[in-house]
Amino acid sequence: MELTEFVFNPKEGVDNPAMVVSEDPVKFSGPVPRVCMLKKEEGENFGFHLRLEKGRQGHIIRQVEVLGVAEKSGLRDGDRLLEVNEQFVDDIDHMEVARMIQTSGPQLCFLLLSSDEYEQAVAQGWNLKELSKAQRGKEWNPPRLCYIKRSASGLGFSIHPVEGEKGKFYINPIAGGPAEKAGLRKGDRLVWINGAMACELTHSAMNKMVKKCNNHITVLVIDSMSEKSYIHRKMAILPAMADAHSMPYKPKRVHLIQGPDGYGFLLRHEKISTGRKVHIVRDVDAGSPTEFADIKDGEILLEVNGESVDHLSHEEQVSFTTMTLEGQDFYTKLGLSPLLFCEDHYSGKEQQEKSTSQEQSPAILVSSVDAQEEQDVEPKPRLCVLQRSPVGFGFHLGWVQQKPGTFINRVAPGGPGESAGLLQGDVLVEVNGQNVEEECLEDVILLMKKGGDSLSLLVMDRTGYEWMKKTAMPITAKKVTKASQEVHNHESSSPTQQSNPDE
Repeated sequence: MELTEFVFNPKEGVDNPAMVVSEDPVKFSGPVPRVCMLKKEEGENFGFHLRLEKGRQGHIIRQVEVLGVAEKSGLRDGDRLLEVNEQFVDDIDHMEVARMIQTSGPQLCFLLLSSDEYEQAVAQGWNLKELSKAQRGKEWNPPRLCYIKRSASGLGFSIHPVEGEKGKFYINPIAGGPAEKAGLRKGDRLVWINGAMACELTHSAMNKMVKKCNNHITVLVIDSMSEKSYIHRKMAILPAMADAHSMPYKPKRVHLIQGPDGYGFLLRHEKISTGRKVHIVRDVDAGSPTEFADIKDGEILLEVNGESVDHLSHEEQVSFTTMTLEGQDFYTKLGLSPLLFCEDHYSGKEQQEKSTSQEQSPAILVSSVDAQEEQDVEPKPRLCVLQRSPVGFGFHLGWVQQKPGTFINRVAPGGPGESAGLLQGDVLVEVNGQNVEEECLEDVILLMKKGGDSLSLLVMDRTGYEWMKKTAMPITAKKVTKASQEVHNHESSSPTQQSNPDE
């Protein structure tokens, strides 16, 4: 990959005054990330797995399929993922990165370092975020998705071919018109219009498309200097990379807390005007958690616990990401996933609880071993037996790099997990009798799914777990006290519903 070369120290940042831009070849003093563009056809997979591994930092590329999309695009086993569609992900939760990839559509842009380069960069203290930003250059700005609503005077812009450059067009907005208000700037290069690539259209066809549109049109544009950055890096400009502040419909990701009478809605599987069957929220009860979260009757369910509902059965649905029918129709016509534009929504009560949870979270991850030793009490593991309720087991898993043990990140109130005795922060030692202390999060989840509707978890609180590891004491189900096991088994025999269940 060819790059504009300059003296740069990511430890000091992009605005480092010692940075000297030069036309002469000057080598980076650090590793140079590489760009990989992935494009899959309908029915294809990208052909790789993204993993977290104990003892190794970063999001790791594994199981690259021979002659698959990923291998042909340049991905190699052990590569570390720095950016997805130009968003830095090395410091983002692993499950959220996986979600970003799943919702990006058939095209992805990755920025990566090889395994050796990444580990060397971390060991030497390089600022990976600044290193990633440096590849784009100082004149770079992200592309923009602009939704333009027609006024009485029209859409307020004109399209012109770029002289001497076949298949390229620029836009000129009218001052004060709808296009300018939507974010278009004079000279912006047109990349994409209502889902069609501008380079694949003639000027005449494009003007006809604009004239035939009803009351709105959506375009993907970029300024000319930033376009040069993409050309130089041999990268496609994708909607998933864009600033999308002007888009009219945004799905909302809602975190519900179960009330005494449940969530307060019905979920129906209905056919919409396109002929597709979707899950729709109906009969929202007044004063229910669903109404309190501002979910309206008729909204479409897009996700459950961060997973798409497309391939799930109706009975598996519970907490969700929703949007209106109009929004679904809008993004379908554009050929985009609405999940690219998702926003988290919290009610006042939920926001307060979220803030409290974040303030307390360090206690989950960092605990005092000395305090445990002073108690001079041998900690006991707990065996929690769960039966799946109609909406899941009722807990979320978490995993922190360089920390031992997958842990219980959240326990849904009133769910099977809480009834069985799971506590937030518990370290997971065994799943159905199999030790999982050295397993990555994805493998733990797969093992749980293999258990069907029953789940046996051997857990310990973080402090007790670290004390036992320090003293080299084995952690087994044999150490579970009989009384404790009887209590947990009794509690798990009365499954109830819960909020935000996950495996």
